[in-house]
This record gives sequence, structure tokens and C-alpha cells, in this order.
Amino acid sequence: MFNGNSRNITSNQLGPHEKVPELVLRHLANSSQKPFNQHTLDAFEAVKSWRVEQDPTLQKAIIFDSCCGVGESTAHIANQFPEALVIGIDKSELRTNKHAHYGENAANYLVIRADVNDFWRLAHIAKWQLSHHFLLYPNPYPKSSQVQRRWHACAAFKDIVSLGGVLEVRSNWDIYIQEFALALETAGKTASLSQYQHAEPQTPFERKYWASGQKSWRVISSL
Repeated sequence: MFNGNSRNITSNQLGPHEKVPELVLRHLANSSQKPFNQHTLDAFEAVKSWRVEQDPTLQKAIIFDSCCGVGESTAHIANQFPEALVIGIDKSELRTNKHAHYGENAANYLVIRADVNDFWRLAHIAKWQLSHHFLLYPNPYPKSSQVQRRWHACAAFKDIVSLGGVLEVRSNWDIYIQEFALALETAGKTASLSQYQHAEPQTPFERKYWASGQKSWRVISSL
């Protein structure tokens, strides 16, 4: 599908940003007061209803596939964890509407459009605890000045940590993974870094990066 034309990430950083620990501690000490987007409030209510339909006793494990794009990874994760309920979340209606080309919503998974910042916070407020949380190939914002736009250095990191579960983050930029591990360690969590390889790619980005000869890196942490 892809012919391997993905450019390598370029950055003016040579290693993890020095402000990551400071930013993490600041965000962990505070709670966001930003108003919720109405479409995400509606999406969260729809997911709660879907969860009850699929699991009336609310005993099944919950897995998030955050920033899932077209949801190809969501379908893979649902096949990997058939006893769990998997929720793929992406802010782009254009991307989530393309999910039919990559899989069909099955009984144990759902792909929805929502702002992940709001969705994570709503799930945290509702006291949801995840069994797994996948964050695959988030936008790296590679300029040093963009550090606070990365998930591990923004206010949403507190909700990521609070939702618990086994967190897996993948990126084709090793510094992003190093920073995420540093953020987790700053939050008192252990983090395991490694190069990631698999027989088959699980997302369109993964497929494109590998076809371009790029490597993938990941960090895993039990929150």
C-alpha cells in the first residue's frame, strides 16, 4: 500500500529535552480546568452505553487505543485481547470514518471520534481503570520549542498515568520514547525501552515507516 517515501524525523534536539521532568512534576501537581468539548462528552456517554450493552456487569477489561487514526490497530488489539473491550479514539472524523477499509467494529471493539485529552480526563473522573493502553505513533512535535505539545510533557499525562494498566507507546523517533520513559520515571513508574519489531505492521504509519527503512521504538510501563 505504501512505497516507502516517509522522511526521517529531523530535530534540533540531540537527546531528551531537559525540561521534561519539570513539566511532568508541574502537571502531576495540578488538574486541568479546561471545559470539555461537547462532542467528546457525547462520545463518552455513547461509549458508556456501548460498554453496558456488551458487558452488563462491567467485569470485562477495558483497553484504550488512543490516537488510533483509522483504527487498524484497534482491530488488531481486539483480536489480540478477545475477552476485553477495546476503544479506539481519534480526534479526526475523516480518519475514523475510514475505519471500514481496515476493519469492521466488532462486538469487542469500537472506534469513535473524540478529543483524547477530554476523553482521558472523563474516564479518569469516572474512575475507569484500564488493563492496557496503547499510544501508537503520536505526533512527535520534534522541534525543541514544541516539547509541551508532546503527550508526556502536557497536562494530559496526569490522566494517562491515572488510568493505569500496561501502557505501550511506539514511535519512529527514539528521543520521543526516551523522553516518555523519563516522564514515567519522574512519575514514579518503571519503564522498559526497546526497539520494536513484528512480522506485520499494525498501523498505516508503521507500514509506511518500515517500508521506508525506518525503525520503531517502544516503551512499556505497568502503571
